[in-house]
Formats: sequence, structure tokens, C-alpha cells
Amino acid sequence: MAFNAQPRLSSALLTLRPLAEADFEGLYLAASSPETWAGHPKHNRWQRDVFESYFDFLLATETTLVAVDNSTGGAHEARIIGCSRYYPAPDIPGSMSIGFTFLDSLYWGGVWNRAMKTLMLDHAFETFDEIWFHIAPSNIRSQKAAEKIGAEYAYTANLAVAGDATETLCYRISKTAWQNEKSKNI
Repeated sequence: MAFNAQPRLSSALLTLRPLAEADFEGLYLAASSPETWAGHPKHNRWQRDVFESYFDFLLATETTLVAVDNSTGGAHEARIIGCSRYYPAPDIPGSMSIGFTFLDSLYWGGVWNRAMKTLMLDHAFETFDEIWFHIAPSNIRSQKAAEKIGAEYAYTANLAVAGDATETLCYRISKTAWQNEKSKNI
């Protein structure tokens, strides 16, 4: 079964849809606060010229989804609040990962990230039995976010997730663990 890495997914809170070239300004607005990138290894990504090359990378992958706040209006006025993407784990053939996720710092606090990951995990678990998250050791916010949705630290490896190989914390969540996590939050 082929996996659709750019589906359109929706909940009451947000919609995830394929990233398009026309999304640059909206996604840059979500990325333009230094606070959004403060704990991230690429802490200067809020700068427009740095973000432009990142946006080009995300667009070229054809696996990136933008997150849209459903409460902010119709399809054309809705606010883009961040993005995430699917990609194969670099060291596990036939696997699937979720990453390259960021949210506008105005949307931090758990509910938004959880809604985004719920949509993405539910979709991915239609095809895969486990999903991976690759996180920089310095990115404490993402480590905590992964743990909050039930992902567990598995190992550390030097992986080329986005460019050169770097030390990466590898977190995993199984379909069963995700179902158990969801049942606790109903």
C-alpha cells in the first residue's frame, strides 16, 4: 500500500494540507519570531533569508504539510501557524518519521502540537506500525513534546536527517502505544 505523504487532514482545531509555493508569506509570518526558534539548533531560522532556503527545502520534499488554525477564517484568510512533514528514518529502511515541525510561538502550550501530531499519527498508522521522531539533543521543547504524545527515547545516532550527520535523539512510538495514549485523553 502506497503512503500519501501529503494528505489533507482536519480536526475541529486545525487543518493540515500540502505546502504550496503561495504559502511562503503565511508560513514565514509563523516562523518570524526569534522565540519560535530559540531552543532549536537552527536558532536563526526566523531571519527571512535563512527561512527562504528552508522553505525551498520543505517545498521540494513534497512531503510537508502546513498547519492552519481553523478558527481564523475561510480557506483564503485562515492563518498558517506552522508545519510538519513525513520522511523515512535515515537508518531504518521502510520506516516513517514525523519531523521538521514548528509552530508559531503564539501557539505553544500543547493543544496545537497534539492536534497536529494526532492527525499525522492517525494517518501514518494506517500504513506503518511505528513512527520515528529525530530530535537534536539541545531541543528540549521537542523532546518533551514527543514524550507528551507517548513517544519513547530509543537511542542516539549520528544521522543525516537534514544535511550533514549530527548527533540525533531517536524517539519511537508504536501503533499500540499511540492507541493507548489516545484512550487516556478521551
